[in-house]
Amino acid sequence: MLRRLTVENYALIERLDMELDQHLNIITGETGAGKSILLGALGLLLGNKNDSGSLGDATRNCVIEGVFDVAGYGLEEVFERNDMEYEEQTVIRRMISPSGKSRAFVNDVPVQLAALRELGVHLIDIHSQHQNQVIADEAFRVRALDTLAGATDAVAEYAGRYEALHAAERELRRMETDAEAMRRDEEWLRYQVAEFDAAQLREGELAEAEAELSVLENADRIVEALTSLRNALDADQIGVLEQLSAAETSLAHLGESYPRGEEMAARLHSVVSELKDIGATAADESDRIESDPERLQRLTDRVNMIYSMCQKHRVTTLEELMAVGEDLASRLNLIQHGDEAMAAQREKIAALRAEAGERAAAIHRMREEASQRVSSGVAAMLVKLGMPEARFEVVVEDAGELLPTGGDRIRFMFTANGRMSLQPVEKVASGGETSRVMLALKAMLAERSKLPTIIFDEIDTGVSGRIADAMGEIISTLAARMQVVDITHLPQVASKGDTHFVVYKEQSRTNIVRLDADQRVREIAKMLSGSTITDAALSQASILLGGGKWCHRG
Repeated sequence: MLRRLTVENYALIERLDMELDQHLNIITGETGAGKSILLGALGLLLGNKNDSGSLGDATRNCVIEGVFDVAGYGLEEVFERNDMEYEEQTVIRRMISPSGKSRAFVNDVPVQLAALRELGVHLIDIHSQHQNQVIADEAFRVRALDTLAGATDAVAEYAGRYEALHAAERELRRMETDAEAMRRDEEWLRYQVAEFDAAQLREGELAEAEAELSVLENADRIVEALTSLRNALDADQIGVLEQLSAAETSLAHLGESYPRGEEMAARLHSVVSELKDIGATAADESDRIESDPERLQRLTDRVNMIYSMCQKHRVTTLEELMAVGEDLASRLNLIQHGDEAMAAQREKIAALRAEAGERAAAIHRMREEASQRVSSGVAAMLVKLGMPEARFEVVVEDAGELLPTGGDRIRFMFTANGRMSLQPVEKVASGGETSRVMLALKAMLAERSKLPTIIFDEIDTGVSGRIADAMGEIISTLAARMQVVDITHLPQVASKGDTHFVVYKEQSRTNIVRLDADQRVREIAKMLSGSTITDAALSQASILLGGGKWCHRG
C-alpha cells in the first residue's frame, strides 16, 4: 500500500508531501483545485508516459516519490522477473529533467518504464468516473469475471495453447502459399533439376580439369623441353651427368695430396644425385605426357559447360553452383512431398484445437459457476445502493469459435426496473447507475485480487443523499480490507474516511493539507452548505462524523 507520496515541481504543485492511512483516505477540494494533477503525478510514478506539461518550473527537475509497503502481497516474483531488488518498504522515484528526459528508480536501482508499469499494476488500481465506460469493453468484462471466477491462471495457460494453435495455422497457410507458388514453377524446376542431375557436378573438379587442360594444351612444348633436359643430362660423353661423375671420381682420387678435393667430390656427389633424380622425373613425365586431342576436347567441353551453368544461375564458383542445384532439388522435393507435410501440419492443428477446446470448456464451466455468484452479489449490493428493483446478470455465451481468452463472450445485463427486460448495461444504465454497478464490481474484484490500494476518482458522480451514504458505507467496508483513496464531492462519502485531505489552490499553486478533527467538521459542513458555512451545516457535519469525534480504525 502507498504509505507516503512526495511531489516536487510537477505542473501546479510546488511541493506536496502526504502520508496516507492504511484504510480509507478521503480527498476533497473545489473543482479546479488540482485533484486531477495529483492523480497525474501518481500516474507518472506508476509508469505513465511523460508529457510536456510535467514541469512547473522549467529550470528544475520534477521529482515524484512514493513509499510502498509491499509485504505480504506476493510481489517477489514481479521484482525478480524485472531484475529489481525486493524490499518490504519499496521506494519508487520518477525524475523528469528540464530537457524532458525521464528516469525511474525502484529502491534506488534504475528501471525501465515497462518494468515500472508492470509493478504499478500490482500496487494501485486507479478508477475514475471516466473508467465507468470500460464496462462497455468486453475485454474488461472477461477479465473481471475471470478474476472473480479464479480462472486467471487457467486462461493464461489456455492463451499459450491458443497462440500455438494460431502459429500452426499461420505455418499451414505459409506452406499452402509456397506450395501453390512452387507448383506454378514445377515444370521449370523439373527441367533445371534434370540438368543438374545430368551434369553430375563433383566438388573440386573444375580446378582439376583446368589444371589438366593447361598441360594438354601445351603437351608438345612440354615434351620437347623435357627431352632437351634429358639429352643435356644423359648424352654420351657430353652429358652433364657423365662429365660431373668423371670430375667427382678425379677429385676423390686426389686423396691426401689435396684434402679439399675430397670435400668437393662429396658435394659433387650430392649434385649428381639430385640431377639423376631430375632426369628420372623428366623421363617419367615425357613418357606420361602425350598429345590427346580427344581428352583435350572432353575437358574443354566440361569446363565450358560448368562456366555456362555458372553464368546461367548467376554464380561465380563451382561450390555456389552446386548449392543452387541442391536448392532446386529441395524445392522440387517440397512439391513432390508437400501434400504429406501439409497433412501432418493439419493433424497437428487438429490436436492443438482439440486441446485448446478442452481448456476453453473448462474455463467456460468456471465462468458459468462464477456468473451466478457475481450476478447475485452485484444485485445485492445495488439494493444497498438504493436500487431495490435493479436486476443484474452476467451472461456467458458460447462464441462459436475459439478466442484469445477462451470460447465465450461475456455480457453484463442490467435493468433498474424489475418489470423491464434485461439489456446490456452499457446501453441502458445512466451515469449514476453505472457508477453503482462499477462500485459493486470493484468491491468484489478488490476482495478477490487482494490489490494493496485502490483509488476512486469521483466514482460517486451522479448519486446523492441516502444513496451517497450507502456508497460511502460500501467504500468504507472495502477499506477495512485494503487501502482506499477516494476523491469525492459528497459529504456522505467524505465523512466515512479515516484520514481526510483537502486539495486547494493558493497563488496559482496546488497544495494539499491533512485535516484535524475540527478542520474536518468545517470541511464537511462546507461541502454541505457551500462557501457560507451555517450552524445547521456544522451540526449536520458533526452528525455525519459521529458527534464530531473522528474515529480511527485499527
